[in-house]
Amino acid sequence: MCLDLLSFRFSSAVFLCLFLGDITQKGYEKKRAKLLAPYVPQTQVQKESRPQMPVPSAAPASASSSSSSSSSKFHRARSGGARDERYRSDIHTEAVQAALAKHKEQKMALPMPTKRRSTFVQSPADACTPPDTSSASEDEGSLRRQAALSAALHQSLQNAESWINRSVQGSSTSSSASSTLSHGEGKGTSGSLADVFANTRIGRKSFSVPPDVTATTSTPSARPAGIDLPPSGIVKGMHKGSNRSSLMDTADGVPVSSRVSTKIQQLLNTLKRPKRPPLKEFFVDDFEEIVEVPQPDPNQPKPEGRQMTPVKGEPLGVVCNWPPALEAALQRWGTTQAKCPCLTALDVTGKPVYTLTYGKLWSRSLKLAYTLLNKLGTKNEPVLRPGDRVALVYPNNDPVMFMVAFYGCLLAEVIPVPIEVPLTRKDAGGQQIGFLLGSCGIALALTTEVCLKGLPKTQNGEIVQFKGWPRLKWVVTDSKYLSKSPKDWQPNISAAGTEPAYIEYKTSKEGSVMGVTVSRVAMLAHCQALSQACNYSEGETVVNVLDFKKDAGLWHGILTNVMNKLHTISVPYSVMKTCPLSWVQRVHAHKAKVALVKCRDLHWAMMAHRDQRDVSLSSLRMLIVTDGANPWSVSSCDAFLSLFQSHGLKPEAICPCATSPEAMTVAIRRPGVPGAPLPGRAILSMNGLSFGVIRVNTEDKNSALTVQDVGHMMPGGMMCIVKPDGPPQLCKTDEIGEICVSCRAGGMMYYGLAGVTKNTFEVIPVNSSGSPVGEVPFVRSGLLGFVGPGSLVFVVGKMDGLLTVSGRRHNADDIVATGLAVESIKTVYRGRIAVFSVSVFYDERIVVVAEQRPDASEEDSFQWMSRVLQAIDSIHQVGVYCLALVPANTLPKTPLGGIHISQTKQHFLEGSLHPCNILMCPHTCVTNLPKPRQKQPGVGPASVMVGNLVAGKRIAQASGRDLGQIEDNDLVKKHQFLTEVLQWRAQATPDHPLFLLLNAKGTTVCTATCLQLHKKAERIASVLCDKGHLNAGDNVVLLYPPGIELITAFYGCLYSGCVPVTVRPPHAQSLVVSKAACILTTQTLMRLLKSREAAGAVDVKTWPTIIDTDDLPRKRLAQIYKPPTPEMLAYLDFSVSTTGMLTGVKMSHAAVSGLCRAIKLQCELYSSRQIAICLDPYCGLGFVLWCLCSVYSGHQSILIPPMELESNLFLWLSTVSQYKIRDTFCSYSVMELCTKGLGNQVEMLKARGINLSCVRTCVVVAEERPRVSLTHSFSKLFKDIGLSSRAVSTTFGSRVNVAICLQGTSGPDPTTVYVDLKSLRHDRVRLVERGAPQSLLLSESGKILPGVKVVIVNPETKGPLGDSHLGEIWVNSPHTASGYYTIYDNETLQADHFNTRLSFGDAAQTLWARTGYLGFVRRTGADGERHDALYVVGALDETLELRGLRYHPIDIETSVSRTHRSIAECAVFTWTNLLVVVVELCGCEQEALDLVPLVTNVVLEEHYLIVGVVVVVDPGVIPINSRGEKQRMHLRDSFLADQLDPIYVAYNM
Repeated sequence: MCLDLLSFRFSSAVFLCLFLGDITQKGYEKKRAKLLAPYVPQTQVQKESRPQMPVPSAAPASASSSSSSSSSKFHRARSGGARDERYRSDIHTEAVQAALAKHKEQKMALPMPTKRRSTFVQSPADACTPPDTSSASEDEGSLRRQAALSAALHQSLQNAESWINRSVQGSSTSSSASSTLSHGEGKGTSGSLADVFANTRIGRKSFSVPPDVTATTSTPSARPAGIDLPPSGIVKGMHKGSNRSSLMDTADGVPVSSRVSTKIQQLLNTLKRPKRPPLKEFFVDDFEEIVEVPQPDPNQPKPEGRQMTPVKGEPLGVVCNWPPALEAALQRWGTTQAKCPCLTALDVTGKPVYTLTYGKLWSRSLKLAYTLLNKLGTKNEPVLRPGDRVALVYPNNDPVMFMVAFYGCLLAEVIPVPIEVPLTRKDAGGQQIGFLLGSCGIALALTTEVCLKGLPKTQNGEIVQFKGWPRLKWVVTDSKYLSKSPKDWQPNISAAGTEPAYIEYKTSKEGSVMGVTVSRVAMLAHCQALSQACNYSEGETVVNVLDFKKDAGLWHGILTNVMNKLHTISVPYSVMKTCPLSWVQRVHAHKAKVALVKCRDLHWAMMAHRDQRDVSLSSLRMLIVTDGANPWSVSSCDAFLSLFQSHGLKPEAICPCATSPEAMTVAIRRPGVPGAPLPGRAILSMNGLSFGVIRVNTEDKNSALTVQDVGHMMPGGMMCIVKPDGPPQLCKTDEIGEICVSCRAGGMMYYGLAGVTKNTFEVIPVNSSGSPVGEVPFVRSGLLGFVGPGSLVFVVGKMDGLLTVSGRRHNADDIVATGLAVESIKTVYRGRIAVFSVSVFYDERIVVVAEQRPDASEEDSFQWMSRVLQAIDSIHQVGVYCLALVPANTLPKTPLGGIHISQTKQHFLEGSLHPCNILMCPHTCVTNLPKPRQKQPGVGPASVMVGNLVAGKRIAQASGRDLGQIEDNDLVKKHQFLTEVLQWRAQATPDHPLFLLLNAKGTTVCTATCLQLHKKAERIASVLCDKGHLNAGDNVVLLYPPGIELITAFYGCLYSGCVPVTVRPPHAQSLVVSKAACILTTQTLMRLLKSREAAGAVDVKTWPTIIDTDDLPRKRLAQIYKPPTPEMLAYLDFSVSTTGMLTGVKMSHAAVSGLCRAIKLQCELYSSRQIAICLDPYCGLGFVLWCLCSVYSGHQSILIPPMELESNLFLWLSTVSQYKIRDTFCSYSVMELCTKGLGNQVEMLKARGINLSCVRTCVVVAEERPRVSLTHSFSKLFKDIGLSSRAVSTTFGSRVNVAICLQGTSGPDPTTVYVDLKSLRHDRVRLVERGAPQSLLLSESGKILPGVKVVIVNPETKGPLGDSHLGEIWVNSPHTASGYYTIYDNETLQADHFNTRLSFGDAAQTLWARTGYLGFVRRTGADGERHDALYVVGALDETLELRGLRYHPIDIETSVSRTHRSIAECAVFTWTNLLVVVVELCGCEQEALDLVPLVTNVVLEEHYLIVGVVVVVDPGVIPINSRGEKQRMHLRDSFLADQLDPIYVAYNM
C-alpha cells in the first residue's frame, strides 16, 4: 500500500503514476495532508500536543539532488537500530495509524486472557538474541516487511487507542496464577508488576552471538505519560475443595468472586458491536439445509474493459554462435578458454576462497560423468543409466561442488534433482521432499565428503533414514574419489531436445512438494532469452546472492553463466548473516556488472551501511531484484536507491523481475537509458483488488497499493491473463488474473503427476463463451497480475498467498504489511510472521501467527494483537479469525530461514503449534451462521395433536407389560411390606444366603443369611428405641461404607418404624438436609465425626444422637413396627442431580414393593439365582439392587464395592467369571475404569482364566443418555474372553422414578437408531442412515418395566406429542416416588412433578410424574418382535437454549473430546448466552493454548455455535457424581467464583 510520493497524472483508462523527479519537503507534507484529510480532526489535537519531530524522508532522491549530506541525513532519520525496511512504506504506516485513530473514540475493553504463571514459556538462552531467521527462504513473501514507525508516528499511535479501552489496566498476567484483568477507569501507578517479572524472567547473562541484523532493536525509553500502567494488587483465590492458594492479581480490587463475571461482561459489551456483513448473508437452518451463497455486493466494482488479447514479447534474436546445447557451451569454453574464471566461492568471512575456471569445470564434470556411468556398478549391471534421476545434496556455501555435480549429471545424461541438505530426521517439509524423491525413483544421492560427515547418523554410524525418504545410496563427488576418463571416452552431447534436463522442486500452498521438469531445449531457450533480455556479454562479472540450486540463482548463476562465459561470485546465506554488506563489497571489488539479489539483501546492506562507506556501485548496469514481483518490493528498491545513489548506483539499474518454477522467468525490467524517465507505478484501490478489478485509488486513501512494473515479458514468448478460478477464461483489460506464459523456455511437467500437469502446463485459454482462443498451450505461472500500458507487466501477488474470504480475495503479504505497520512495540520478530487461511464453516478464515520476542510483556503482546485486528479490519475490510503468538524460534523454518507456511498451518490444525498468546475472533469473522430459530407463538397442544393425527403420526406413548395379566405364583405377593417379606424368609429359609461381600482380593469378608439379617435388624431396632428414644417416622441417617452393615441398619430402621436415609460417609451437608434425629454408623466413622476436623466444619452441638452398631446388645425387640398403610413413607432417597441440586425423594412402602416386583419380573430373579453388583449403594437403582431386591426376590447378591476396583481392576470381571454370574449390574464409572485400565491386558485376563461367556445381561445403571461408544468399546474389548455382544445394556431412571427401563433377560435386544442432529435441535426426530452427516447414534435405554407407562409431552404446553417429536418423558407407575423431600418445606414443585395431567387428549385423566428428561418413542425391531422403544436424549434442565435451538451438552462435549489427544474430559455450560467450554488437559501446560482454536473450530463446524469462553483446567477439576455424571452447574458456579485455578482462559471475540 505504498503510495508513491511523486507527482502523478491519470488519463482516462491509464492507472499509472509516472516518476517525474524528486519531491520537495513541502510537496511531501502537502500530499500527506491530502491523503490523511478524512482524519484531520482526530490527528490535529495529537499534533498540537506533542513536540515537533522531523518527518522522515520517504522519497528517493534523484541523481541531481543526491549528496553525501542528504544521504547521511536519510540514514540518521532511520537509525533506530536494525530497522526492517522490507515492505517499507511510511504512507501505508500513516494510513494504518489514521485508521486506528479513527476508532479512538470507541472505548472497547477487550478482556485479556487469564493465564497461569507456569504456562509462560521460558525462552531458551539462545532466544534472547535470536539467530538470524527472520530472513525468509527464497520463495517466501514474509521477508520484505513493512518498516517500523518513525518516532512521530510511534507517539501518535500510542495516543490512538483502537480496540482497547484507553484506561486498560495492563496485564499482570505475566506474573499471575490465574490473573484476570479488569478494565476500570482508575489511573495506574508507575510501577508495573508485569514489568518486574518481564525483566527478571531471563537471567542477566551476556551472550556473545552475532548481531541480529534483521531484528528491531532500540534502547528502552521511558514510557510516555499517556500510557496507563497497572497497579499491582494481589489477592489470593482458594481452589475449591483444597487448601492450595494461587497468586492472582486484579487491576482494581474487584472481589475474587466477581472477577470472571466482570470479564464476561466486558466480552458481552465488546460483542454488542454490529458485525460486518449484515444479515443478508445468513442462511436458514432447516431439514435439508443448504448454505446459501452470499449475495454479491451491488456496489462492488465490476470489470468494464474489453477482453484482453495475448501479448507477444520481442522476438528471440538469432545469434550465429549460440551453441546447440548448454553442454556444448561448457565443452567450448572448457577447451578453448580453460583459464577463464567461472565461479568464485567465498569463505565465512566473505573473502574469496576458491575460483573454479572453465577448464576445471569441464575436466571435473567429465570425470564425474564417467564415474557415474562406469564406476558405480559392473559393466553388465550399471547403477545409473542415462535418463535416471539422482539427488544433488549440497550445502549453500559450496557452489563449486554443486556446479561440477550438476554439469557432470548433464554430461552423463542423468537428471539432477537439487534438494536441500537435511539437518534432522524431521525437517519442516522433509517428508514431502522424500515423497518427491520416491516419485522420481531416486536411489542415488550425490554430495561432498564434508556434507556427508555432517549428516545425522545412527549409533552404528550409518546415515539416519529421513522421515518419508526412500533408501538412498550416497556418492561422494570430491575429486579424489573420481576416476579419470580414458582419452577415447567422450560424453554424448547431442542437440537440445525435449528430453528432461533437470528437475527443480517446488513447494505448493498445501505443503506438497512437486518436481518441475525442465527439458534440455527449454533450459537452452531460457538461457538464450535471459542473455538477450539482460544483454549479457562474455567475461562479465555477476554477483549472485541467491540460492544457486533453484530459481533465478540457478538460471543466472549456473546455466546462463556458462552460456555466456560469465564469472559468477556466489555469496552464500551464511556469509550474509555474519557480513550483510558482503555482496556490496564484492560488487565494488570485482566491478561487477550485474547483481542478483532479493529485497532482504537490499535491506541488510542498508542496515550495515555504516560499517563501510567507501563502496561504489557505479559498475552495476543491472541490479536484478528477483522478488520484485512482490508488490511491497517497491519500498525496498526506493530506500536502497536513496541510500546508495551517492555511491554511484544508477536509478535505471534497478531491474525487478517476476519468476515462478513452472514458467521460469516471466518478465524482467530491462536496464534503462541514463536520464530517461523511470518506469511507472500503479496506485491501485485495495478494495478493487479484493474483487479482482483494477481501479485507480481515489476514495479511501488508507487502502491503496502501489506496485511497480517488472518490465516486459521475455523474448520469444506470449502472455495472457486468465481468471484464477474455474476454466482458464481470458480476463478483461481491467481485471486481475493469473499470468500465463507460452514460450519454449518454461517447465514441461510436474514429474509423475499427469493430472496436475495438464491443469498447469497445458492450459488453452477460452473466451467468455467458453470457446478456445487459439491452439497454443500456456503455462500457469502462479502469479497474479495484469498487463498495463506499453505491455508492462505488473504483479500484485501470488496464487499461493491468495486468501479468498466470503468471495473477496486478499493477499497474505498485504496483511503482513498492515500488521507490521501497527506501532513498533517490541513484541514480534518482523520477519517471522505467517498468514494463511483455514477452512471453517463453509468459508476460509484468516490466521496470523507470529514469533513473540522473549522480553515482550503480556500487556504489549495483547495490545499489539488487538490493534492488528483493528488495523486489518479497517484497511482490508476482513476479519482475522485467529491471531497467535508463539515463543521465539519455534515456527518451522525453510532451509534458508524463512517461515514454512504450510508446515505452520499443519501444526495449527493439529494442535502442535504451542502458542504463548492467542486471540480468537469468531464472533467478528463468522457472519454466515444460520438465522436464529423463531418459535411460532400461539400453537396450542390440541392443534399440535390434531396436526400429528392428520399427518398420520402416532402419539408417542409406550408401556411395559401389564402387571394384572402376569401370572406368577409368587408367595411374596401376599406380603404388603418388605419387613414382612424378610420375616417370612427368616422363618421359611433361615439359612439361605442373601448377601456376600467381597474385598479387593476377591475373598468373602462378610455374608448374611435370611435369619442373620433378621436378627441383626431386630437388635438395631431395639437400640434405636432404647438409646435413640425415637418415634415412628423419625429420620435416621445411615452412615456406612458399602457393605452388609448398611443393609442390616436399613432393615433395623424399618423394624422400628423410623425412616432411613443412606448417606455417603462422611458428608455433613446431607445430615442437615434430612433433618436427622439419629445417626447410625460404625465405630471408625463415629470417631471421625467426633474428631477436631469435623468440629471445625460443623458445630458438634448440633449433631443428633450418634449410635455405633458394631457391638450391639443381644436384646429382642418387643414388637416389629407395621405401617398402618402401604402409602406410608419407607425411606428417603437423596441424590445430587446432574444440575447440581441435592434432592431427596420419598419412597412409600407400596412403591418399594412395586419396584422390587417389577425388577423381579423383568430380570426373572428367583432364590436360585446369583447376581453381581458393582454399584454405589447410596441412592437410586443402585441402592434398590444392593439393599432391597435380594430380600424381595430371594436371590443371592454378590456385593463388590466400586472403590475396591481402584486397587484391583480385575475384581469385578474375575468375580463374574468365578461365580459364573448370569446377571451383573455396574455403573459407567466402573465400565470406564475397566475399559481404560484393562484395554491392553486382555491376554492377561485370558491367562488368569477369566471367561465371561456365562454373562447373559450386563446392565449399566444410569440416569442419562446411554453412552453408546463406551458400551460398544466394552463389548468389543472383552468379546475375546467370551462376552456376548448382546449382553451389555443400560437402564433409565430419574429422581421421580428410579427405574423406568431395564433390559431384563427376555425380550428383543436393545435397538439403536441414527437421528439427525440438526432436527434434534428443533425438537424433531428424523431417522437417518448410518454414516449420514450430522448423525447421532442413540441406543434404547432398556425395556420398559412391567406396570410402567410413558408418554412424550411438550414441556411447555403439556400436550402429548407425535413419535417424530422430541419431548419430556412423563411416567406413570406403581413405584413412582411420592414427592420431593426438602428442608425448606417448599412443596410447590411436588404437584407439578409428581401429580400432573396432560393438558389435552387424555380422557382417563392419568396422573403422571415428570422425569425432567427429553426423549422420544419409536416402534422398532424386527417384524416378529416389534416393540415401542424409549430413547433418552438428555436432561431438560441441562439443555442449552442458543440461537432459538436446543442443544444437549453431551453432543458438544463429544465433538470437543475428539479434537486433541490431550483432552481428558470436557464440559460445557452457558452464561449470559455465551457458550463456555471447559476442557481438562492431560498433556503438558504448553499445549493449553493449542486447544483454543481446535475447540472453537469443531463446535462451529459441527454445531453451528460460536464458543464464547474456552477454559483449560487440570485433570479432575470437572466434578463428577457417583454415577459418573458431570456436575455442570457446580462447574459453572466454580468458574464464576474463580475457584477453578485454570491453566488458561480464552475469551473469544
